[in-house]
Amino acid sequence: MARRAVKTISENLDLSRVLKKPEELPHFWTSETIFGYPAPLELEIGSGKGLFLSRIADQLPEHNFLGIEISPKYARFSAARLCNRQHCNAIIVCGDAAVILKEQIPENFLEAVHVYFPDPWWKRSHRKRRILRLEVLQFIECRLRPDGIFHFWTDVEEYFFSTLNLLTTGTSLLGPFDVPEKEAEHDLDYRTHFERRTRLHGEKVYRTIFRKPH
Repeated sequence: MARRAVKTISENLDLSRVLKKPEELPHFWTSETIFGYPAPLELEIGSGKGLFLSRIADQLPEHNFLGIEISPKYARFSAARLCNRQHCNAIIVCGDAAVILKEQIPENFLEAVHVYFPDPWWKRSHRKRRILRLEVLQFIECRLRPDGIFHFWTDVEEYFFSTLNLLTTGTSLLGPFDVPEKEAEHDLDYRTHFERRTRLHGEKVYRTIFRKPH
């Protein structure tokens, strides 16, 4: 299922507090360097419209959240959503998550990494462009702290099982562990807008978590 277009965010809206470019931040990204105080830091790769990031940041104000979105239009949309919140524990960075994981996230640091409904790059010749390729999964493993959690959801069966194979053969992360589906309590009680659309269309969502051992 393809992404839907998002509304254009006014250029007059000041997003400077919540929308950053990689070069605007310190070389190593931690809660202290980005938010100014120590706290567990969670990373979302591919924030899309920002539903997950804004909701989880409200639910866990004691954690800090960093979203990475490669599309400038979606990054601005997510940032605009964050502007409407009371808390200051989440920001969006417009950039390439693979490069950021490799160069700017310290090892053994992240509390959790979240990847929900990444672009499946349907053509076999394009699959090398997928964000969840072996190199990136190994970066994720290295950046998670011991007992840190990797969350992965998709509606593409082939992508799900091929990623599980990469995780179990190419990393030492423990899993896969099942994630049960829960009934939505209201219209936006979903992990992402994409999950909402998928489930309302009666399509299956594949969910798993992996944990980094000590």
